[in-house]
Amino acid sequence: MWLVVGLGNPGAHYAGNRHNVGFMVVAELMQRAGAPALRRKFGADVGEAQLGREKILFCKPMELMNRSGQAVSRVAQFWKIEPDSTVVVHDELDVPFGQLKLAVGGGAGGHNGIKSILADWGTPDFPRVRVGIGRPPAGHDAAGYVLQDFAKGDKAQVEILVAEAADAVEAIVASGLAAAMNKFNVKKKQNGVQ
Repeated sequence: MWLVVGLGNPGAHYAGNRHNVGFMVVAELMQRAGAPALRRKFGADVGEAQLGREKILFCKPMELMNRSGQAVSRVAQFWKIEPDSTVVVHDELDVPFGQLKLAVGGGAGGHNGIKSILADWGTPDFPRVRVGIGRPPAGHDAAGYVLQDFAKGDKAQVEILVAEAADAVEAIVASGLAAAMNKFNVKKKQNGVQ
């Protein structure tokens, strides 16, 4: 079984925030899998479904972002899922908007949800789908930026990005992280320039 964790903040007022793109990707994957509604357990909304030939446990921590690790570690421990069979999907300031970066290991890079998982789980060795939200304009606070909704004009691009991140999770589960990285860790052309 794979554990697919989408990071975000609970509550309707956070739903469209850049920081909640992990929740958006889990929702997309659940729709593709025809998964039943999530149920609350261990401080997270969880649900099982089949994605391709693999059994998936979807997880959306329902504590605030900076306490996500508590729910993730409890869920993983209860279902006996190891870090290398866990994919964490989260927003990433250091990846340009509209791009993905797949990785395993490393630090938190300032992301409070990842920092919490590292602290509570005690290992960095889990695959990550880092969804690029880009940096805020000069002079703007990063914390405020991630807690703002995506711009209305970016709606179509956000839908594409969420779908591509879901594709990346499916590729990790089906073919492994290395193959998925080869496919998704390519810079997109911007105005014909790569």
